[in-house]
Amino acid sequence: MDNRKKELIRAYKEKPATGGAYVIENTVTGRKLLLCETDLKGSKNKFDFMSRMGSCPNSRLQRDWQQYGPACFAFTVLEEIEQKETQTLEEFREDLVVLEAIWREKLGEDNLY
Repeated sequence: MDNRKKELIRAYKEKPATGGAYVIENTVTGRKLLLCETDLKGSKNKFDFMSRMGSCPNSRLQRDWQQYGPACFAFTVLEEIEQKETQTLEEFREDLVVLEAIWREKLGEDNLY
């Protein structure tokens, strides 16, 4: 059992990270919070958990979250990118900064939190 557990841990650590850009959208007002993270799956899980608990996942959404409730917010992945084998975590984060700038331009500043 110990070898199996160690093998699973090693495989998890060697798996390339899947990051990307996503928005949390207020479906009533149409305003969006644009974020880029190194772990999209973790970000989605956090959003889902906090929504079920009634907690706001980001302080910039707090006022609208309290006014409209968690049911009026949606999590949408805009673009996924995988960390390259030769890429450090810092280099991967730099790519995400560029990706966020691209999506910020596409979405426009008018409707963003």
